[in-house]
Amino acid sequence: MPKIQRISGRGVPIPGHDIDTDRIIPARFLKTITFEGLGEGLFYDERFDAEGNPKPHPLNDPRFRGARIMVVGPGFGSGSSREHAPQAIKRAGFDAIIGVSFAEIFFGNATQIGLVCVRAESDQVARLMEAIERTPETLIEIDLAQMTVGYAGEGFPIQLPPAVREAFLRGKYDPLEVLLEAEAAIEAMDKARPKPGGQNVY
Repeated sequence: MPKIQRISGRGVPIPGHDIDTDRIIPARFLKTITFEGLGEGLFYDERFDAEGNPKPHPLNDPRFRGARIMVVGPGFGSGSSREHAPQAIKRAGFDAIIGVSFAEIFFGNATQIGLVCVRAESDQVARLMEAIERTPETLIEIDLAQMTVGYAGEGFPIQLPPAVREAFLRGKYDPLEVLLEAEAAIEAMDKARPKPGGQNVY
């Protein structure tokens, strides 16, 4: 997986507390056997009415088209543990989320696909949202080496568990890939493991 040290791009504010996974990706979009196309269902019921007509929502606002960083409130990703929620966000073109807090399972699912979720103080997140609303072209830079967010001449510290930060910096955040890379070591350990009856047999 690619190493992740810095993420730069424009942002989109998604205000609200405890936005759950059912709002992020409604359950009817979970029937697919792959994650392909999930980005089209992102916040679908928030963005469209029953006839498919657009409703007022930041993701429908042309000012924020092309944003790569989502800025959210506390408790983001709460509710059911569907991994489709971070997949939908990632497949809609987002590389990172800056928020006050994240649901634990959502955070873990996001980390495994390289969707960076960093925490910051609520007043800093609110100021960033206001800046983006005023000037949608504002460029945001997340620096995981320095653990900061910078924008429009301002900045603030961010929080990320040390092990997760290290995994991003080293490109070791996909557990399946880490397991596959360790295949030789796993086989060697298995061969050295005592077998039933005292014989190493297969």
